[in-house]
Amino acid sequence: MAELDGKRVAFLLTNGYEDSELTSPWEAVTEAGAQATLVSPERGTIEGKKGHQAKVDELVADADPAAFDALVLPGGVVNADKIRMDEDAVAFTRHFFDEGKPVGVICHGGWILADAEVLKGRTLTSYPSLKTDLRNAGATWVDEEVHVDDGLVSSRTPKDLPAFNAKLIEEFAEGRH
Repeated sequence: MAELDGKRVAFLLTNGYEDSELTSPWEAVTEAGAQATLVSPERGTIEGKKGHQAKVDELVADADPAAFDALVLPGGVVNADKIRMDEDAVAFTRHFFDEGKPVGVICHGGWILADAEVLKGRTLTSYPSLKTDLRNAGATWVDEEVHVDDGLVSSRTPKDLPAFNAKLIEEFAEGRH
């Protein structure tokens, strides 16, 4: 039996995402047995900054966060900047923290956490340019390949994906915190 059998994982993103920060964790969680769902403010197909095309499964305005066991927030500057301005996306993200569900965030994906107001007292890493924003939102920022803080898995860049994916599987298998 795979570690994530029966788990539903939401991937929240929009156009301009970092291609590998969607495709690599998606492959990791589905190979571990999870059902992955792409949730977005956009309908149809979205496109990564390097041209990867991904089909949207559910609009974030219609998606029920209670139907998911975990959340992944890929990066990409354009994606992260757009997604944090979408009120439905912010509320969707906040639900996972309110319910103690595991969340994976990489690179610029952490920006939405500041808008969701879920960082007070948390420790995480990100792309270095987010350091001040995350600290101003109440977080402790660390420069590490991967950091885990009570179900919040964070990494800096695509080069950290192997460590990020391994910790995602581990934390998502553990479930609620």
